[in-house]
Amino acid sequence: MTFPDATRAYPVTLPDGSSHAGTVFLSQVIDHPGWEVGDYTYASDFAPPEDWASRLAPYLFGGPERLRIGRYGQIAHGVRFITSGADHATDGLTTFPFPIFDPARIGSYQPDTRDTVIGHDVWLGHGAMVCPGTHIGHGVIVGAGAVVRGTVPDYAIVMGNPAQVVRMRFNPDTVARLLALCWWDWPPERVAAAVPALLSGDIDGL
Repeated sequence: MTFPDATRAYPVTLPDGSSHAGTVFLSQVIDHPGWEVGDYTYASDFAPPEDWASRLAPYLFGGPERLRIGRYGQIAHGVRFITSGADHATDGLTTFPFPIFDPARIGSYQPDTRDTVIGHDVWLGHGAMVCPGTHIGHGVIVGAGAVVRGTVPDYAIVMGNPAQVVRMRFNPDTVARLLALCWWDWPPERVAAAVPALLSGDIDGL
């Protein structure tokens, strides 16, 4: 089996030998101060954009918040990260953001500065929306169309609006062992050797 090359922007090679333009390793196509994304995390889109950062996180304007995504993430078509720059102040008599229309004040108006954090080996399903300040744990599966906010525990499966945990992927002992192993931090050659165990669910072999 060929292990993916983390330095390729387009890591999927089709049977005719061409690269699939609709799937990219984000670390190779995003150069944005608000983004931190790990190796091997990919995104797919049926209409590949020129600017993947703006397509996925359209409100990440360059404020203090960060979007941090771990390694080996899987981001389906239509996923959006609604980062803190989208928020309006709610402690006044109106939520209308008057300062953003004043060039002298626009830089000082950001009522919410929370980071959005996505763990390692997270699968975000088609059309999922991740709200400002969300923390998604390692190994999470987010169902198609889910609207995720708050904190999602490691290895949970969440669905719905608002997203709720429908079940855990593994029992607590297996989750603890996986978190202790941290396979996503291993060198690529070690992960490549572990692929059979990873795909078959053989944690003892891992």
